[in-house]
Parts: sequence; structure tokens; C-alpha cells
Amino acid sequence: MGLEAEIEAIEEEIASTPYNKSTEAHIGRLKAKLADKKEKLENQSSAGGGSGYAVEKTGDATVALVGFPSVGKSTLLNALTNAESEVGSYEFTTLNVNPGMLQYRGANIQIMDVPGLIEGAASGRGGGREVLSVVRAADLVVYVLTVFEIDQYERLSEELYANKVRLDTEPPSLSIVKKGRGGIRVTASGDPGLPKDVIKEVLREHGYVNANVTVREELDVDRLIDSIMENRVYLPSIVTVNKADLIDRDYLETVNEDLRAHDLDPEEVTFISAEEEKGLEGLKERIWDTLGLIRIYMDKPGRGIDYEEPLILKEGSDIEDAMEKLGGEFKERFRFARVSGPSAKHDEQQVGTDHELADEDVVKFILRR
Repeated sequence: MGLEAEIEAIEEEIASTPYNKSTEAHIGRLKAKLADKKEKLENQSSAGGGSGYAVEKTGDATVALVGFPSVGKSTLLNALTNAESEVGSYEFTTLNVNPGMLQYRGANIQIMDVPGLIEGAASGRGGGREVLSVVRAADLVVYVLTVFEIDQYERLSEELYANKVRLDTEPPSLSIVKKGRGGIRVTASGDPGLPKDVIKEVLREHGYVNANVTVREELDVDRLIDSIMENRVYLPSIVTVNKADLIDRDYLETVNEDLRAHDLDPEEVTFISAEEEKGLEGLKERIWDTLGLIRIYMDKPGRGIDYEEPLILKEGSDIEDAMEKLGGEFKERFRFARVSGPSAKHDEQQVGTDHELADEDVVKFILRR
């Protein structure tokens, strides 16, 4: 029996097995085995060749526009950036990954218009794996839906999940340390969510014989497997709904109801018209906020404060992160820094490398000669 047939058989057994306390360990083993088989099949497919979509990441952050064909991603890319992505009113116009650069608040944000996903992309249909590999390398996923096809959100989410992309969640809080003997020992701070024997069964299915396992959250089987596989990607996402100019005001409540049916808050969705270039400023602001970027204005010796080209960092970055982004000899020659702005207790506060920066801080490095 080939891998594809084995996968299908395991999926059928999982679907036909009622989930309860007595079957929990069995289903856990099946899901662990399924994840392992899928990984082997994917590795076989990768070894078989295929050019993929090699797009060099540039700029301060990378955003992937994800949607099914003909939702207006290419038009949106062109409206946001200086790219020239081919636009057509028929499916499969975009055959390559088209990157463009959004310049916003001093940041260079790479926007990637990937070919429209189709159902079955995660299993390789329509070059889907190559497309999804580009999504995995991004810093933010932007779902592009239309006012007429809100239900695509769930189908897109399923494709991304099947390709090991976990959106809007943190990695499981669990550690596994292999040891020489003594079997598998599970400790938990609080309710682990799963019986310890189920956790042990899943670990054994993945080849663990002796290990100390510490669980720090309430897990289900899928989260447990995610923590073991160690190849999941955790990304934030936002949703934009295109073609808002094509609906009457009376139809808006229907759209909002469709959004709520998919657990999407209409207040947290950005409505746009890429064709009419409406709503784009709101979308840019949401991209900025969700990426968690901050601007640092450098006070340069002899030139003063550079407000035109700020240093772009992630929220939570400190002085050491700023030096790494700037490169050069800053770390070797660093004495201290002077900071003015939101993170400082007072203007020109003297700080060390561990001082956490905030948006629109002004920083001056004092270096050894």
C-alpha cells in the first residue's frame, strides 16, 4: 500500500471512530501516525523536483495576499505598491508570485500577490504547495475575500492549516527533553487537557521512548502533535473584503451576517474597493498595526535627527536590536545611548543595550573612539 492510500485509510478510520474517553488514546495515535505519513509524502514530493516560487524577502516585513482566483489580489497589489501585476477578469491570471513594495510611515513592506489558491492546494493541486511555501515565509497573512464570497474564508483557512500554517495563535507551551532511560514522564502546571497516558501514546507514535515532558497549557491532540512536529508556522492574519463598491447599502447587513457566521467581527474586517482605490488607507494602517512595527528616529552626529528615513523595528525591540539592524561597528564601540520620546523617563535619558524602545523614539548612540 502506498503512502497516499495509507493516509486515506487513516483519515477514514479517524472519521468513523466516535470520539470519547475510551477512544481518545486510539485517535491520538491515529492522528500522530497521519501527521508522520503526510510529512513523508511531502518530503517525497519535494525530492521529486519542482522549481517552486523563490521570492527574496526584502524590506522591513513581508505580507502575503491570500485568496482564491479572481478576488482582486493583483488589483489590490497594484493599488498598494509600485508593482505591475497582470490583471484580468478571468481565473488564474496570476501565474507567478508578484512582489511589490508598500512604503508606509517610513517602512518598506513587501507585499506578495501569490497565485490564487484552489481547494486541494495543500496536497499539491494547482502548484498549491509552492504557493503555500511562500505564505509560510511571510510575516502576515491578509485574506482577500469579496463581498459575494465570504464563505471562502473557511476554505482558505483549511488549506493553510493543512499546510502547517497556524494563524492568530501562539505555539503550544510544551517542552520535550529526551533522556537515556526511565520511559516518558509527563508533568503539568494545571490541567493538561489530555490524560497523561494519551500524551505518552502520541509521543511513542512519534518515536519517543524516554523523555521528560512539561505541559504548561490545556492541550488537545492536534496542539500536542503540532508541538512534536516542530515545523508549524505561527502567523498573524487580517481580513479584507474587496469589491465593496459593487453592493447596495441594503446588502451590507447580509455581508455582515455572513462574516459573523464565520466568526469574523465586521468591525474588525476592512472593506475596500481595490478597483476604486477606496478603503486602502484603513487597510495600510491595519497592516502596520498587526505587523507591530515601530519607527525609531536616529540622531546622527553632525546631521541631526533623521525624520525622513526612520529605523523600522518590531514592537518589544531594544537598543541591542537597533544596533543589529543598523549593522557596522555599533556593538563593538557602544558606550551608551540617549533616548527621548515615549519610552524615555525624560529627554535624552541615558540607557544601556536592554532599554526597550517605543514608536517614534529618538535615539543617539554614544560610541567609543
